[in-house]
Amino acid sequence: MLYGREAELRLLSDLVSRGRAGGGGAVLLRGEAGIGKTTLLHAVQEDAVAHGCRALSALGVQSEASVPFAGLHQLLNPMLVGRSPFLAARQQEALEVAFGTAEGAAPGMFSVGLASLELISGLAGRSPLLLVIDDAHWIDGPSIEVLAFVARRLEAERAVMLLAVREGHDTPLNDAGLPELQLAQLDSDAARKLLTARAPDLHHSLRDRLLAEAAGNPLALIELPAALGDDAGAEETTLPWLPTTRRLERSFLSRASTLPDLAQTVLLIAAADDEGDLAEIFQAAELLDGTAPSVASLEPAVDAGLIEIRGREIRFRHPLIRSAIYNATTPSRRLAGHAALATVLAGQQERRARHRAAATPGVDDDVALDLEAAAVRALGRGAPRAAAEALRHAAYLSDPDTHRGRLLLRAAEINFELGDVTVARRQLAEAEPAKLGSGERLRLTLWTEAFNEESWYSPERVRAFADVADRLAYAESGGAALALRALWPLSISCWYGDPTQETRDIVVKAARRLQTRDSEPMVLSIAACADPAEETAWVIDAVGRLTPEAVRDPAEQHALGASLTAVWAYDLSWPFLCAAVEGLRREGRLGLLGEALASQAWAAIHLGKHRLARTAAEEARRLSRDTGRPRWALVADLAIATLASERGEPDIANEIIRTTEAELLSVGAQSILGFAQFARGRYAMVNNQYNDAFEQLARVLDRNDIAYHPFVGYQGIGDLIEAAVRTGRDEEAQHYAAQLGALAEKTTAPYLRAMVAYVGPLVAPDEKVESLYKSALDTRALTNWPFHRARLLLGYGRWLRRQRRLVEARRPLRAAVESFDALGVKAFGQDARAELRAAGEAVGGPGLDRVDTLTPQELQIAKMAAGGLTNREIGARLFISHRTVGQHLHRIFPKLGITSRGQLHLADLGGD
Repeated sequence: MLYGREAELRLLSDLVSRGRAGGGGAVLLRGEAGIGKTTLLHAVQEDAVAHGCRALSALGVQSEASVPFAGLHQLLNPMLVGRSPFLAARQQEALEVAFGTAEGAAPGMFSVGLASLELISGLAGRSPLLLVIDDAHWIDGPSIEVLAFVARRLEAERAVMLLAVREGHDTPLNDAGLPELQLAQLDSDAARKLLTARAPDLHHSLRDRLLAEAAGNPLALIELPAALGDDAGAEETTLPWLPTTRRLERSFLSRASTLPDLAQTVLLIAAADDEGDLAEIFQAAELLDGTAPSVASLEPAVDAGLIEIRGREIRFRHPLIRSAIYNATTPSRRLAGHAALATVLAGQQERRARHRAAATPGVDDDVALDLEAAAVRALGRGAPRAAAEALRHAAYLSDPDTHRGRLLLRAAEINFELGDVTVARRQLAEAEPAKLGSGERLRLTLWTEAFNEESWYSPERVRAFADVADRLAYAESGGAALALRALWPLSISCWYGDPTQETRDIVVKAARRLQTRDSEPMVLSIAACADPAEETAWVIDAVGRLTPEAVRDPAEQHALGASLTAVWAYDLSWPFLCAAVEGLRREGRLGLLGEALASQAWAAIHLGKHRLARTAAEEARRLSRDTGRPRWALVADLAIATLASERGEPDIANEIIRTTEAELLSVGAQSILGFAQFARGRYAMVNNQYNDAFEQLARVLDRNDIAYHPFVGYQGIGDLIEAAVRTGRDEEAQHYAAQLGALAEKTTAPYLRAMVAYVGPLVAPDEKVESLYKSALDTRALTNWPFHRARLLLGYGRWLRRQRRLVEARRPLRAAVESFDALGVKAFGQDARAELRAAGEAVGGPGLDRVDTLTPQELQIAKMAAGGLTNREIGARLFISHRTVGQHLHRIFPKLGITSRGQLHLADLGGD
């Protein structure tokens, strides 16, 4: 019976009920050790099974925390006997490789995640599914990442996931964004009822003391009276004051210490083991003590309430029992236990290596190399974090004069790829005094400098870095590619920061020296970001000789596309970003995909592809948070805010800008504030707040302002100059227009040239205004920039009307209305309608565009379905289950006024 948990049980049972009806979800339970998480999960599970649910469960074990995908294997493997009917061949292979049951190319974490989601979705299609993960803080990292990925995608499934974690443990689930349920201590009434039910014969004075010391912890209320034994009925007893956890551990140890020696040996081996397999535990125990155990020899431990025997497995009744037994054993005995397990596991290389490492008290190069081999296998299974941890452990088991430096360097490089720069930097520092080969020493120096932010602004340090890059290029195979990878973050820093021209020159020259062929994408990317003002013309010329197909790696396509957006060449960046998005999506590289989508969203905003900008930004925001890249999520948020302003949703835009700007300041991401100012400026322009627009946008070009960022500043230069003109700041308008013209001529950047054409009539003397309007509208200057062309039509029509040339004004104003409607830019469309009415032409409001009623993800799905993709193919591209795709389509059809998939071609979904 559960005491005092009625509200929590009702809440979780309601969630399971909704899941049975197809509205699944997930909840993270938190609480201290013994607070009742496991009991509550069991109660929910029993109720769910009684109502027709199927239950799958996994239990985190501390010793398994370094075993890649061990937790996911425990949860799903019962469903993977043979070929699953729910999985495509590629998805089946991803899971089998991750679980180590098949050989193959290392799957990406999100490929494993999508396969897991599809398997769960398929099972839930047959019967409602409850997934229970207890002690999730001890589930291995790769499994937790996959489980968090799945948990966020169950809203359309007949599946519910419950995860329980102990308070105080750092786990990726902390940032997963899942709903949480905090289990508090039992109130005094519930605690007293529980204690009375478990120990009815306690003397009242002892009962009061136990109630006080247990502090509402259910496990303490159950176990502490049992520890008293015959003293439970006494008025007083010796009961030292200790923290609850330590008291419970003592209670468990006191029971374990009375067990026969053979049972104690088996418990030690079970505590050290990472599987709980009875046969291997018995073999190791026999190796350790020379006596063969049997199930009968464990009956005293079962009777003492320490363990349970489930089939061929040993399970501790509570994690505290396992940790108490393991930690109370002498170090020499623990080492011997791990050594025995390593001997038994001779045929299981990864597990054997971990137990050999745990059995080694000091440096042992042979054990370190064994652990390194396990790390290589972990990489092959798509678990780079587990591989990096194994390499770190192997390094500390190695002699500094043999393998330590090499292993730490490799671990640091993997952590850099994972984005964990802090850990990588620490490991590089630890590798520095160890022995390294000449090529390894150069790699160490290169990465050390790349991670040293001071290097990014000091010409002397950057020059030394470039020298190391040159030497590395000739020291080992692939050295040039590695050096360019290390130069890339320096070039990004140059774009976001404000280094000297000398620093910019050194970075560009270093990249060009590493160039192995004309128009090498990575060299172009580095040059563009390191020095936009000086290198853009060369980069644009070189890109003209490239196609996305010539750049095979989607990561390089993304780097080049993003770099072209950094130098105002949005039209040139577009094909590279589209190819990168498709390639990264196909390969399941969601971290980079989120970045590429964010870049694509901003390029689409400037190119007038507003619907695609919205879908790209929404997906970028979601994936960036999924993959732990919050800054890119904030960049996407600001794109969404800009679009909301243009769509006539000022409240939404203002709230997103406000919260995003606050978050940027809180995390110290000042370099991104320029995007926030652009969004604020566009918001003000849309709402005809020209004075505010000028002040917001001028900040980005003010070297003394915290939001200073000249390259972002020129993204909003057209708005800034128009705001200056509209507020009578003619001198400032001329000043900024002159700066724009000079930079556009120097860089040949397409967007800047378009802006020159756009602002020309705004700052021209009266006698030249009309000719400049006509020139800009009649030439190809604004062909690729429909949003600004529509605004120029509005400006021209407004000017003609104010010249009292009403009939002439109607044509550009009518074209402006049509353009804004086509783009979905309602705010400027309203201004154009008002001007057209003032010019004497009756015009109605914009018609209802059914497509605009779709959410961004619904629009993506509708386009893919209209293109002939199946639900499974769409799900694979968007990293959701095919059942979720089906539910979206059922919502899409009535919104578009159609009844079937075959009618999607009748809806104008846009060609962005």
